[in-house]
Amino acid sequence: MNDNYLENYLQKIEDEGNIELAKSIRKTTESFDEKYLSGYSFASHEIGLLFGNVQSGKTGQMFGIMCQAAMNGFYAFLLLTTDNTVLQQQTLNRVKRDLTDFLVCDETDSGLFIDNQLQKPVVVVLKKNYRVLRLWANVFNTTQFMQGNALFIVDDEADAASLNTMVNKDKQSSINRYISSIKDEGMCSIYLQVTGTPQSLLLQTEESGFKPGFTHYFEPGKTYLGGDFFFPTDGKPQCVTYLTDTKKMTRQVVLRHLAVSAQLLGAGSSVSNCLVHPSVRQNVHEKFAKEVRESIQWCADNLEGDFETELHEVYEHLTPSKTELLEFDTLLSYCKNLILDNEIQVLIMNGKYDVTEDDYKKGCNFIIGGNTLGRGVTFPHLQTIYYTRLAKKPQADTMWQHSRMFGYDRDPGLMMVYIPQELYKHFSDINATNNSIIAQIRKGIHPKIYYPESLKPTRGAVLDDKHVSMLSGGTNYYPSDPDNSTIEEITKQLTGFQDDEPYYKVSLKLIDNILGHIVPSSEFKLSAFKSILEMMLARNPGEQGILVVRRNRNVAQWTGALLSPNDWQTSNSFPQYVVLTMYQVTGTKGWHGKKLWVPNIKLPNGNVYYDEE
Repeated sequence: MNDNYLENYLQKIEDEGNIELAKSIRKTTESFDEKYLSGYSFASHEIGLLFGNVQSGKTGQMFGIMCQAAMNGFYAFLLLTTDNTVLQQQTLNRVKRDLTDFLVCDETDSGLFIDNQLQKPVVVVLKKNYRVLRLWANVFNTTQFMQGNALFIVDDEADAASLNTMVNKDKQSSINRYISSIKDEGMCSIYLQVTGTPQSLLLQTEESGFKPGFTHYFEPGKTYLGGDFFFPTDGKPQCVTYLTDTKKMTRQVVLRHLAVSAQLLGAGSSVSNCLVHPSVRQNVHEKFAKEVRESIQWCADNLEGDFETELHEVYEHLTPSKTELLEFDTLLSYCKNLILDNEIQVLIMNGKYDVTEDDYKKGCNFIIGGNTLGRGVTFPHLQTIYYTRLAKKPQADTMWQHSRMFGYDRDPGLMMVYIPQELYKHFSDINATNNSIIAQIRKGIHPKIYYPESLKPTRGAVLDDKHVSMLSGGTNYYPSDPDNSTIEEITKQLTGFQDDEPYYKVSLKLIDNILGHIVPSSEFKLSAFKSILEMMLARNPGEQGILVVRRNRNVAQWTGALLSPNDWQTSNSFPQYVVLTMYQVTGTKGWHGKKLWVPNIKLPNGNVYYDEE
């Protein structure tokens, strides 16, 4: 038997015509193997994070890594999916289709797993349901051959359901407990967390057992449309329209999607989808479905009049890049046929309606829903997105998972996102932090994260209140009882900076170096501040900060304030910069009688910086 599992898998992908995907998987797998697999000791429990953009093909990357792991001696694999029977079965079928060299076990196949005795690599596909996990925890922990072999666990969407939702009650949630039992009780394991939204994972503590010890990022392919396409740093792109009056907006969305659908279907595509994101409430879904149907009916009632005029206005803005733009008369004819032949579907996806992916894989569809439009759900040729609301307490990871706009089969010249301006700003902020996380990973830094004050990184229930600290931008921080590792070295570093200068603009690297000589008191999170500076430098090595130097300050210790009114004003007059004010105190009013250098640091305004201790 040819046991080059990776080559066999890549050959299947190439045979299907996905040459670029095969190259991407090979690149990811070779890098992952060099860093984490080839030197594995088979005597430890390792936790890692595989981080990729939402809907950028992480399943293929996971499979490639599993194939390489099998070639390195791992023969027992556990693949975890979210607690959704349909999704678990989809994953099971995909594993059977793609990993033909492996024995693939369903949730009820414990006997098959035991009988195989690891004679060939085996993948067990389970949903994260406590009853299922309890059964298999017992199988793994009592089966004799597993006591002497490594277990490779791949947790897809590891930030969903796997983490301890009772950490602040000093208890352990069931799913978290059984995953911990499976990964920790054997001889050795690699637990690979996979997600496009790692915020909650990066803020786990060591004690939780779910903090990644390493993070590996894989690049999306060339044709991927992701955050930088929709939320670029240089402002709103042409594919984004801010909402105005929603009643008129719904008709605009319908006209746009009909034009795009006619273009795609007329050029040979089998499907064109539009997604409407209203409230999570089912009555609101019904309301927008009614509006969409009324707009389609308006088109039908005005086919020979205003419809043609308004469609032509939309047509003027179509710039397809994957197909040649149809003549307007041809596109108009396709639109009329869609309307007259009732070939337009309006689908509601929530707990009340049973909608599957087969319902929206062909034709022209308008899909309306709430939370069901999130993780694991993919919409082919999704070209039109209509966001109608803002969450009252937005969470970055949840919002990003609901961004079903990302993917490979989108035509950039036909994309359109209708969105409230404030929500667009939130998405732009999330994308900026994602790019910061990626930059830190590339630099080999354990990622730190930040968000505007109006955004939470994740749900609070999975973050340990005792160990996750928040540092607010715009606030002045200083240690109440510090020391200096060497007063002379700081003095030497600051020799060229004069007291009578209001401030200096300096490299953030200098500020980082100066802080390296401070011995902080316990309430001053020096390691967090230095991590934040590392994060900023990873994003931009030339990042600048503000430095203020003052000597012979006769400041009393323990008074609750360090800066003079003038220096406080200077610090706060640079809202977008890190400002470090260095006071050399006389030591006559505390400070252990030393002429210490005491730092006061202020981070850029408007953001909250999160740190796990």
